[in-house]
Amino acid sequence: MSSLWLDSVPDFNFTPLEKDIEVDVCVIGGGITGISTAYELSKAGLKVCILERDYLCHHATGNTTAKITAQHGLFYDYLINTFSHDLAKGYLDANLEAISNIKNIIDTEKIDCDFEVCNNYVFTDLEEEVLKIKHEVLAVNSLGFDANLVDTIPLPMKCLSAIQFPNQAQFNSLKYVMGLVGCIKKNHGLIYENSKVYDVKKEVDSYHIYTKNNVVSSKYVVFACHYPIINAPGFYFLKMYQEASYLIAVETASSFDGMYINTKAPIMSFRTALTNDKKRVVLIGGSNHKVGTQEDISSCYTVLEDLAKNVFPDAKVLYRWQTQDCISLDKLPYIGEFSSLWKNSFVATGFKKWGMTTSNVAAMIISNSILGKENPYQDVFSSTRFHPLKNGTEFVNMLKQATSSLVMDKFNVPQDTLDSITKNSAKIVEINKTKIGIYKDKDGKFYAIKPVCSHLGCELSWNDLEKTWDCPCHGSRFRFDGKSLYSPSVDDLKLLDLDL
Repeated sequence: MSSLWLDSVPDFNFTPLEKDIEVDVCVIGGGITGISTAYELSKAGLKVCILERDYLCHHATGNTTAKITAQHGLFYDYLINTFSHDLAKGYLDANLEAISNIKNIIDTEKIDCDFEVCNNYVFTDLEEEVLKIKHEVLAVNSLGFDANLVDTIPLPMKCLSAIQFPNQAQFNSLKYVMGLVGCIKKNHGLIYENSKVYDVKKEVDSYHIYTKNNVVSSKYVVFACHYPIINAPGFYFLKMYQEASYLIAVETASSFDGMYINTKAPIMSFRTALTNDKKRVVLIGGSNHKVGTQEDISSCYTVLEDLAKNVFPDAKVLYRWQTQDCISLDKLPYIGEFSSLWKNSFVATGFKKWGMTTSNVAAMIISNSILGKENPYQDVFSSTRFHPLKNGTEFVNMLKQATSSLVMDKFNVPQDTLDSITKNSAKIVEINKTKIGIYKDKDGKFYAIKPVCSHLGCELSWNDLEKTWDCPCHGSRFRFDGKSLYSPSVDDLKLLDLDL
């Protein structure tokens, strides 16, 4: 099912790249980060192109909660204690400035995107979490922002304590991006859909970016593709993992002001939104899990729907959607230089599910760097830092899930094994000591793949809800027939020959 945001706008319908071109800046990735960066650079007069692997904003940007806030959970007390007071203040100021930037862009470019100023709350109904909220309020106030400690919230749920951030915002992410796309076109920027990048090579004074049949030459390259597709230099696969989360939109007679998220798993996120006919609906999110590790994905929506019924008894589900986000091991985004070995290359990733504000932070830091301007926040988000031991358990998990190489090209699968696979589902089976993944479509046709990620060889798991093969190491996803859907993978899985 499509998200509320994707359903609210027509398709962009940009053509694939069909010839070699030369530009000043090539942006890899057509989500809000890449588009925001291209907007800033095209506005400054640079010749910019965007290469999107499939369709603009059909991944994180089209499946977000679309909250524009500097309050990213209980985060500032963590930043002060883990890093420093100055870094925490820089993080806060950067995101507050991003909210102002987005509002200014909407006003200047006259973008109709249902932008609404509102309060944001992090709340709890657990006694053991109350002290954490008090510490967070003290931490945020010490950074010069007037956050409030409250014990009631407008959301019709039990609340023992909450931290309130005033003057945050929410909007329709796709309508906003559509406005930016119009500006990029007006500024003579080039946008290509269905133009998957397979490789990037550094030349003496430029970069060559390779799609299936064509090459883009540019002085600057920006990796805004969610998870960087180039392993070295940069080595982001050692520094990040991906987490899935789910959203539903429900129709209810109840309403409330503000945006909400609770402090402790199971995470619950709430906000309201407007449909195209101006009907106000409630968005409920949560059911988070590391990509490739949840056995029963179908329960993720059930949890949200049960929650909706408990809070809003008359709730009627209108939309369901899912997304995944990159999370760095130390929880800070990576924004800036892609690698000290690759000058004039930039990256933005690891937004920890707060991409609406962080995308603007990234666009400003990267565009400032390309335009030769200083940005006061570039050191806060330094992308060349490396602290794997900030989350040692996750670091170990990333490195231990490789599997053996395939030794056969053709497999004879017992009939009873094939019969045990239900239609529109898949199973990993072992044939001659080799694991293979077999999918049966609605007509009974079989598709077999080696369940090993084409990125770095981690073993895949089957996601029966999305009908995808998911990688638990770095979050790559593949369609039932092996087609690569999510980075960092770029290569499809090879279909195996079953001796039926």
